[in-house]
Amino acid sequence: MMHDSPMRSLHRMKSRSRYARYLSATVLLACAVPASTALGMASAELYATEAHFYGRFEARIRHAPGDGVVSSFFLWKEGSSDANAYWNELDMEKVGANCEMHTNAYYGNPAVQHTQTNTMPANICADYHTYAFEWAPTYISWSVDGKEFRRETGATATAFAQNATGGMTMHFNLWPGNSSFGGDISKTTLPVHEYISWVQYSSYDNGTFGAPSREEFDGSSLPAGWAVGNWSSPFNLSTHNPQNVSFVSGIAVMSLTNDNATGNPGTPPVDSASGGTSGSGGSPSAGGSSGSGLGGTSGGSGGATGAGGAASTGGAAGSGGAAASGGALSSSGGATAAGGAMGTGGAAGTGGTAGATTASTGGLSGSGQGGRNAAGGTNGSGSSSSPTGGSNSTTTTAVSTGGTSEMGSTSAKTGSSSGCSLTETRQGGDTATCWLVLGVLGLLKCRARRRRALLPVGRVSQS
Repeated sequence: MMHDSPMRSLHRMKSRSRYARYLSATVLLACAVPASTALGMASAELYATEAHFYGRFEARIRHAPGDGVVSSFFLWKEGSSDANAYWNELDMEKVGANCEMHTNAYYGNPAVQHTQTNTMPANICADYHTYAFEWAPTYISWSVDGKEFRRETGATATAFAQNATGGMTMHFNLWPGNSSFGGDISKTTLPVHEYISWVQYSSYDNGTFGAPSREEFDGSSLPAGWAVGNWSSPFNLSTHNPQNVSFVSGIAVMSLTNDNATGNPGTPPVDSASGGTSGSGGSPSAGGSSGSGLGGTSGGSGGATGAGGAASTGGAAGSGGAAASGGALSSSGGATAAGGAMGTGGAAGTGGTAGATTASTGGLSGSGQGGRNAAGGTNGSGSSSSPTGGSNSTTTTAVSTGGTSEMGSTSAKTGSSSGCSLTETRQGGDTATCWLVLGVLGLLKCRARRRRALLPVGRVSQS
């Protein structure tokens, strides 16, 4: 076996020392440069600063078109993304090139998403529509243009009633998605805009919604009681830029642009029917109920709902869905009846049977994302079920196993999302890599010093 001479070892140590110094400088430079957004895009977020406990939350919106463009309206409990916090978030998110509507009840500790794809009455990117959340002690509903298309009761309603007692705030954001949620965006799509004609809130007291308080965005600057975001969007593909929130001709305009082209809202389309308030009316909806994500069974509640009108009478109760094994079951029972002049309910709906349960690997990122927030998808492990029934919606339940961040190692308050949640995500993986490399360099230096100390003094001095 050949052994190195002391002189050869010394030169090798010097070479390693020079390499180590070069590598150290390279690593420190890489660590000093912040993890910038990967796509060079500027996104936007607009939100109300006052939280409300229960009530009807409404907005008239024309969503932004384009594949990979996520255009949202969501309710968010402040602090949901904090460590060990109970997450509460309700989403309506336009995704994909076909302008699909995804809704989500995102809650728990760890957080669990209950997502549906819901059929809309028209192209939500081509015109303004009125969207509303109704949050009451025993139910949460989603509606468009006064017609309810999703309702959650039971465990979901309880989760918000008991854990969001400080209320939730209204948020709107526009950001780039990816292949896991929203679609793959191209910079050639930009700029795109989400238009908000008005926003209003109606309080809830003992089964009755009060008179609405409306923001019309009539001024040219940010109105009182509103703020804009300046944090990273979900997936860390863009940063919310306050210049991409504008107020033009009575419309709040949020823009998704290139980094060097912010603050250009253009001329917003006119909202030809901006008046009126929405309300589902009638008895509880027969829309599909979502599973709690904790196993067990979840049945669809049958019956139909009168859409509007006073004293609507619901149909007869339908039969609940069958039990799912492992994971949560979500069935979409019963169809929504369109009420007549007096809002009479339609025929009873029957709950859907359980779909085949399949393993979900790496769930959607929430809002997180707000909800948005966060840089990196929540690793969801759980099961999903494909419900059958009359509601034309698919339901996916993802169990979060990675805390409350959406794509990354750590998250701080700002998805997503999933979703939509306003959580600023840091590149935790990059920091860990820096420390690992620095540790290896330290080890190399220690070994070099040790070998130098073992060489005869005369040999070392000859170098």
